[in-house]
Amino acid sequence: MTTLVAGIDSSTQSCKVVVCDADTGQVVRTGHAAHPAGTEVHPDHWWDALCTAVAAAGGFDDVSAVSVAGQQHGMVCLDGNGRVVREALLWNDTRSAPSAAALVDEFGGSEQWARSVGVVPVASITATKLRWLADHEPAHADATAAICLPHDWLTWRLRDSHDLAELTTDRSDASGTGYFSAATGEYRTDLLEAAFRGRRPLLPRVLGPAERAGGTPTGVVVGAGAGDNAAAALGLHAGPGDAVVSLGTSGVVSAVGDVAPNDPSGLVAGFADATGRHLPLVCTLNGAPVLASTASMLGVDLAEFARLAMSAEPGAGGVTMVPYFAGERSPNLPDATGTLTGLTAANFTPAAIARAAVEGLVSSLVFCRERIEQQGIDVERVLLTGGGAKSAAVRHIAPALFGGEVVVPADGEHVALGAARQAAWALTGELPAWETSTQTLTGTPTPEVYAHYREASLMVERAAGR
Repeated sequence: MTTLVAGIDSSTQSCKVVVCDADTGQVVRTGHAAHPAGTEVHPDHWWDALCTAVAAAGGFDDVSAVSVAGQQHGMVCLDGNGRVVREALLWNDTRSAPSAAALVDEFGGSEQWARSVGVVPVASITATKLRWLADHEPAHADATAAICLPHDWLTWRLRDSHDLAELTTDRSDASGTGYFSAATGEYRTDLLEAAFRGRRPLLPRVLGPAERAGGTPTGVVVGAGAGDNAAAALGLHAGPGDAVVSLGTSGVVSAVGDVAPNDPSGLVAGFADATGRHLPLVCTLNGAPVLASTASMLGVDLAEFARLAMSAEPGAGGVTMVPYFAGERSPNLPDATGTLTGLTAANFTPAAIARAAVEGLVSSLVFCRERIEQQGIDVERVLLTGGGAKSAAVRHIAPALFGGEVVVPADGEHVALGAARQAAWALTGELPAWETSTQTLTGTPTPEVYAHYREASLMVERAAGR
């Protein structure tokens, strides 16, 4: 008889459920439900979407184990009876940016934060949202008896628990709060208390990678869960030496390693992975929309844009694009704009502009990998994922910029698959070695293209006074 496990991906936009064969990882059935838009959402909407997605996936009557992967950093406040105090502030809610700056200064600067918890507070980090709540909604802060993250709350709800003491989390998600150190595996309750203006609410117990959070009322084993990036790495079978490069609305580069990063600039976040290792991560603001914007400017669709880009020579005839269309966070240049350099009458062509856009976008991700490597992580293999990785031009150009080779995994719900793989681990005590399908892309390395990009991007930094 086939044993089934389920993985849940509760992202910003939606909830996805995959039900898999525990032995092979083959997807048996799936379900999906949308989340409401906005940067503050009542967690009940996540639960309703989860229930809808589970029903669409055929229910869990024949499922033996489940784990939840979720969007990171969100602030869920619970009162003494386990009720939600206010709508959750999501990772992309920026109202706490001034609070982040204040916390950095109060605790001795970015270097002190990096040494203590591996992250330097920015608006996405949970600790900054707690400071905002304490300063702007003190009554809600006073009513908060426990703090948890989106995947923690959903895991708790799956177990139908009403006891705050039974809240659980895992290293990967806890490492994005600003009050947990992935290096030591311990909460920094002094930082929590400082962020929350002297309040010290209950925090979820941190589970090990294969540990069980408990069970559902019907006896389904519930795994520890994970943050979405850690679950994706698990779903992609990323191990030491692997860097996952995800090209979506933004760009995200993370790498599995045994070294806890310590980056005072705050660009490299010291997150944990879902296996007991570390997952240093760098995120950009500008991802695949750079391609769409450039195609729109050229008056072509994305297929023709890709053809134009591939028809130009490496280096785009001397044209370099720094694609900071929405400002940038890696490097931290929120007011920067996109830049084109090296234009001449000879190279001012649609093909060269298209090529420069792709090379600039991919080079921004190479920069992220470079920053991770500076933290003592050796990257030997690049796994290229995300919607932007489907572009023929990206697939053609990325190997050359990343050193000659990239690996493209087969399409799939990698976050949900990672959660399902963790569920199987919790069920059996062994991490299953499910087969994965990949395609290896190769190209002649073009380090000179990246060098020109870095020269141009440093000009942008100097112009911004950095």
